[in-house]
Amino acid sequence: MASDTLPAEPTQARRFGKARSAQSAALHEDYVELISDLLEAGGEARPTDIARRLGVSHATAIKTIGRLKREGLAISKPYRGVFLTPLGEALAGRVRARHRLVVAVLCALGVPREAAEQDAEGIEHHVGDATLAAFARFLKERGGA
Repeated sequence: MASDTLPAEPTQARRFGKARSAQSAALHEDYVELISDLLEAGGEARPTDIARRLGVSHATAIKTIGRLKREGLAISKPYRGVFLTPLGEALAGRVRARHRLVVAVLCALGVPREAAEQDAEGIEHHVGDATLAAFARFLKERGGA
């Protein structure tokens, strides 16, 4: 890439910073979304189940759940598993809505449902509000929202 096509340093730094921030937030978002799904499906979100479903070790799940608790997103009850605080539930709701919107756009573009679900797991954490609004307008214009 020629140097005259590079964006200005502050612009490029802002873009990379946004990506790093999204990667960090993505982990917590995945956890709260899964905890919410597990609670809704079976009334319980045990660290063992969380670890298995995310494909991580039990120790990793425990460590991340500890972070969620410190950030006020989750609590745990002895012998009862992990629960979300109102703040955690609100985050899970936002993540779930974002996920559904990304899946809907990908499907509208002709991506098979399973591929759209898989790809949305990465995309949903990196799209900004302006892009999400454009996705919603796109679907509304197509009659899909």
